[in-house]
Amino acid sequence: MAKLPRAVTELVNNLERLPGIGPKSATRLAFYLLTTPEEYVGGLAESLLKIKSNVKICQKCFSVAESDICEICQDKTRNQNLICVVERVIDMVALENVGGFNGVYHILGGAINPLEHVGPEELKINELISRISNFQFSNSNNKEEKGIEIILATNSTMEGEATALYTKKKIENLEFKNLKITRIGSGLPIGADLEYADQATLARAMEGRREI
Repeated sequence: MAKLPRAVTELVNNLERLPGIGPKSATRLAFYLLTTPEEYVGGLAESLLKIKSNVKICQKCFSVAESDICEICQDKTRNQNLICVVERVIDMVALENVGGFNGVYHILGGAINPLEHVGPEELKINELISRISNFQFSNSNNKEEKGIEIILATNSTMEGEATALYTKKKIENLEFKNLKITRIGSGLPIGADLEYADQATLARAMEGRREI
């Protein structure tokens, strides 16, 4: 086997660490970058550095943002009483691309997966509970108290279903009388991830959400 220059080998090894990139794909990408103009490679390197230095985590919903609070959470035209709970930011992006949803989001940061040593404490479930509790407290002295709906839009996998069930039980412990909990509809087949679903399927799933 031909020995590659150290710089190429290091790049291949780093590219292999990316999701869905195996040794062959990493090697092809490395040689593609080797033959592209230096300006492009420099721009790519600059973009990679910027994503680490300029992108923050929203302190409210845990999405990505350029400031402490993301644009969706700051948008006064969106329904703050309608919170869609998803596993990852990429799932939120998929739902936003569908359009028609005017609520806000809460990013858990994954799903409960004992095999991967991911428990509820590793997710942003307690932060969701605090968010709902703060909403309840802020409306406690309001004669026209508004209700809140939580849409559990975790993936239709074993891990996603377990996460939805655990989160539902945690929310129910709040005993918030004007609280409605729904699960994303059956537009998604069992075992499917939101990021791979087409827009029509996602739209049906959102429209067909049910109370659980």
